[in-house]
Amino acid sequence: MTSDLSLAGSKCPVDHHDNRDTAPAKCPVDHTSSQEASKDGSNSSRPQRQHPAVDPHNRMPATPEQQAANGQQGALSTARTVSTIPRAERYQSAGDSVCPALHDDDGSGKEKQGTGTETHKKDMWIYPSEQMFFNAMKRKSWDPQERDMRYVVPIHNAVNEKCWNQILEWEQMHSTTCGAPKLLKFEGRAHDLTPRARFFSLFGYQKPFDRHDWTVDRCGKNVRYVIDFYEGKRDPRNPQAPSFYLDVRPALTIESCWDRMRRFVGA
Repeated sequence: MTSDLSLAGSKCPVDHHDNRDTAPAKCPVDHTSSQEASKDGSNSSRPQRQHPAVDPHNRMPATPEQQAANGQQGALSTARTVSTIPRAERYQSAGDSVCPALHDDDGSGKEKQGTGTETHKKDMWIYPSEQMFFNAMKRKSWDPQERDMRYVVPIHNAVNEKCWNQILEWEQMHSTTCGAPKLLKFEGRAHDLTPRARFFSLFGYQKPFDRHDWTVDRCGKNVRYVIDFYEGKRDPRNPQAPSFYLDVRPALTIESCWDRMRRFVGA
């Protein structure tokens, strides 16, 4: 399943044009750095920054880092948007995650209740705030600009909502056996080309700038989806607006081959 996502009126501050020559584009929220950093200098006499406890499920600080970063000039929003992506009760994150959303019971900062009550909120994944994005990019030694955060976060959220909607279209084929699929885990695999992407690249097509593997809990059954992210066609009326092309499909299995065939023939 492929889909174009154009975000008119927003200019993505992350330039994906040169990423294939350097490092592939990834979500700035690093789910490994916090865990690794917590091990540094435990016996050193040098003053060390006190790293917060890490949630083993998503490898992010158990208490979100909503404080202003060193050298930050202005205040960034700490509001977090509740996604429409249901969270499996046994949720987890694996690998160098590209974070479709981050879940925790955030006691600090505000949250935008766009999807329901507090009870409903706890059943959904929660997107990081502008401040969390900025801090994460700082930790990775990027050069984030405070003014760009108001664009980065909505783009991140919109792309992942689109991914989930495309997954739900596939899951409709199994609605009789499971009417409420949920996201179990997510993994970023930017360095691993999918067979489809590798095949088309041999004929001169662009390679995806990123790849996600999302595992869906289909009422107790784990189903892995593969998502290739491409830079989409620019709108000539607004060439600065970012555009993304998403190729979403179930990972190759005997069952998914049948699903792909059914979708191809329109069954």
